Amino acid sequence: MARIVVGLGNPGPEYDNTRHNAGFMVVDLLAENLRVSYWKDEAGAKVGLVRFGDDDLVLVKPQTYMNLSGKAIAKLAKAYDAVPADIIIIHDDLDLPEETVRVKRGGGHGGHNGLRSLAEALGTGDFPRVRLGIGRPPGRQDPADYVLEPMSRPVAGKLADMVPHAAQAVLHVLERGVDSAMQEYNAG
Repeated sequence: MARIVVGLGNPGPEYDNTRHNAGFMVVDLLAENLRVSYWKDEAGAKVGLVRFGDDDLVLVKPQTYMNLSGKAIAKLAKAYDAVPADIIIIHDDLDLPEETVRVKRGGGHGGHNGLRSLAEALGTGDFPRVRLGIGRPPGRQDPADYVLEPMSRPVAGKLADMVPHAAQAVLHVLERGVDSAMQEYNAG
C-alpha cells in the first residue's frame, strides 16, 4: 500500500521564500529526516520514495503551480493506487494565526487554489490536511499578493519554526491516524 504526502507550493526560486511554499518546506524536512536520497520527475511533480513502516511513502512537490496541482496528484494517486484518505496535504492557511499548526480531515477549499484544484481533480475534498497558519494580510492587501510576496526575516523565522512541528504532525497522522493527530495538534 502507498501513502502520499503532498506539500503544496509553487516551483521556481522566485517562490522559495514565500508563505505559499510552506508545504514544500515541510516535505523537504520530511525527506531529509526520512533520508530520501533521490527525487524523480513524475506526473508533473518532484517525487521522493521511501519505505515507512509497512507502507511505501510517496513525498510529493507538485511542479505545476498551485492552481493546477490537483492534476499531478490525481495522476500520482492512480499510479500508486492511493485513495484520497491516504493522501495527506500540507498547506499554508490564511484563516489560522501565524505559528499555528492544525490537522484536519477533509473540508472545503476556503479560497485556497491548491485545495480547490485537488478537490476538483480527486472528485472530493475528503483528504487529511496539515495546515500551517500564516495569518491574514495587513490592511487591505490582496491575499494573493500576501502569500506570494517574499517574507521578511522575522516572518520567515516564524514559518521556519513551524515547519518541524508540522512535519511531526504529518508523521503522527501516518503512524496513529487523523483523529489522534487532531486531538494532539488541535488542542488549545
